[in-house]
Amino acid sequence: MQISQKGLYALEAAIYLARHYDEGAIKIHRIAEEEKLPEKFLESILLELKRARILESVRGANGGYRLKRRPSQIFLGEIIRTIDGPVAAFGDAEVLRRLVERDKKHSALFRVFLSVRNAAAEIVDHTSLGDVCNGRK
Repeated sequence: MQISQKGLYALEAAIYLARHYDEGAIKIHRIAEEEKLPEKFLESILLELKRARILESVRGANGGYRLKRRPSQIFLGEIIRTIDGPVAAFGDAEVLRRLVERDKKHSALFRVFLSVRNAAAEIVDHTSLGDVCNGRK
């Protein structure tokens, strides 16, 4: 599984917001400064996560971004798919399943790729921001 730099920034920002969940909304500048992330790039990433209903924004002097759900209810797979698309470098599960059925000569190889994809998806889809913050995984 390969995650882009943008995906890593999204995960870092989400983990930061999870660690500070009880503080409410956090300003972009604070996240960028403390996590050493480029502020303008982070702004576009947070907007994508907001559109995906992972984050919400709060306006005003005490405004900023916060997680829309508790850290234990947001999984790494959601964030990765929002920013980078399918979890596996081999493509999404449906494409691999079609290859297994269509290309009998190489179906064993595609089944291996599907197994790798499924294992990676299983891990990120069952690891929450809360798990990462608490060092459980």
